[in-house]
Amino acid sequence: VGGHLANKPGLRELIDVDHVVQGEGVSWFRRFLGETGDRPIRHPLIGSAFGSRAMGVPFGGGKGETAATVIPSVGCPMGCNFCSTSAMFGGKGSFFNFYDSGDELFEVMCGLEKALETRSFFVMDENFLLYRKRALRLLELMRQHGKSWALYVFSSANTLRLYSLEELVGLGISWVWIGLEGNGSEYVKLKGADTRSLVRTLQANGIRVLGSSIVGLLEHTPDNIDAAIDYAVSHDTEFHQFMLYTPVPGTPLYAEHREKGTLLPADDCPDADSHGQLRFNFRHPHIRNGEETEFLLRAFRHDFEVNGPSIIRIARTMLRGYQAHKNHPEPRVRERYRWECKHLGTMYAGAVWAAEKWFRRDPVLSARIRGLRREMEREFGLKARLAGPVLGTFLLATLRREEKRLARGVASEPPTFYEMNEAAAGLAGVRSKDAGRCRWVEVEPSVATRLPKPAAARVATAEVADLFPMPAEAEAAGA
Repeated sequence: VGGHLANKPGLRELIDVDHVVQGEGVSWFRRFLGETGDRPIRHPLIGSAFGSRAMGVPFGGGKGETAATVIPSVGCPMGCNFCSTSAMFGGKGSFFNFYDSGDELFEVMCGLEKALETRSFFVMDENFLLYRKRALRLLELMRQHGKSWALYVFSSANTLRLYSLEELVGLGISWVWIGLEGNGSEYVKLKGADTRSLVRTLQANGIRVLGSSIVGLLEHTPDNIDAAIDYAVSHDTEFHQFMLYTPVPGTPLYAEHREKGTLLPADDCPDADSHGQLRFNFRHPHIRNGEETEFLLRAFRHDFEVNGPSIIRIARTMLRGYQAHKNHPEPRVRERYRWECKHLGTMYAGAVWAAEKWFRRDPVLSARIRGLRREMEREFGLKARLAGPVLGTFLLATLRREEKRLARGVASEPPTFYEMNEAAAGLAGVRSKDAGRCRWVEVEPSVATRLPKPAAARVATAEVADLFPMPAEAEAAGA
């Protein structure tokens, strides 16, 4: 057993298992099989999504429409006390680089681009931009080779402040997941950051934001929870994730609650319910009797009521980015905004038209949507004015059908799939007809990388800057 489950205390006594593998598992599994643990690795070919729907219409199934997944590193040295991913790979100050240099990463991304016929990448890395030297070398190579790539990344607020807007735009940062956590959070990654101003600046350049906020921080009470929700909603991000403050096994937060005796027993909160989207798995000092479930739902509802549907927010930010950079001096940047926004004047125009009709009884929200529709029509002219009602009529019908579908209780469930390599497929007795074949990026031997040794298991927070040098101007700004 590996992954996050391996961090659960007493796992060996709960299930019949031969090995519990904590942390990075690729090198462990190679040693287990008698192979060299640090031999060159091969990046798998993985898509980032399946079964996507919007307004009742499936999308993303065409060639090049789904981003490739790329995994440069695992772990995060920031080490927030609640973060299970950081804890899984050594905690504060620790991380594993699968690709140490921008050159190695560039070759892998070129391979993914060719094999999956895509120009967008979901960067599965907790804080990709924190490794500044690698990111800037990647930018240099993207410029040299004219790559109009789009990157969807995770990042902390203060890490984003290490980069100029020109660098972020040049890297193709198109989506960014930012941990906003809560107003006045003491986490290092947020210290001194004006996250609302940061989000507005990103959106003005077409960078869409997924904000992540915590409901149930220890300072939250029934009296101040609405103010906490209002603060999160005021960011007006394209997507917003609200999660309950949850001590996950392996994290410092879990250890703290275990020591205090404030974790709930399994009879009161089964492991299957300890996922942050239902209830607390500990005794909160101020929020009791299951109130947190209603607070969580309240946060999602309030965000929707105030900021409207995400597809409208996405269209708004894409339009801003297109207007800001359609005449960018760098051809590859112009090309990225062109292909990312190619449907703004047609399909998005229809979606905005349909949304305006859908929310016609909400005067404030419908007025906002109407303003966006008119701005799109000014930018794209007759095309948008025609596409709006034509495609919008169709989308309004599919939206009504989707509402009925969801009212019947239809829910999204991920399918189960598995892959095997040729050696496994050739074994006697192995049923391989339902399995896909393992596929990976082929790179030149000169750029093949090796599994890393982890950074020092414990690096003081003050030393993180030594791992990731900070530009003088960012340091002066308090980043």
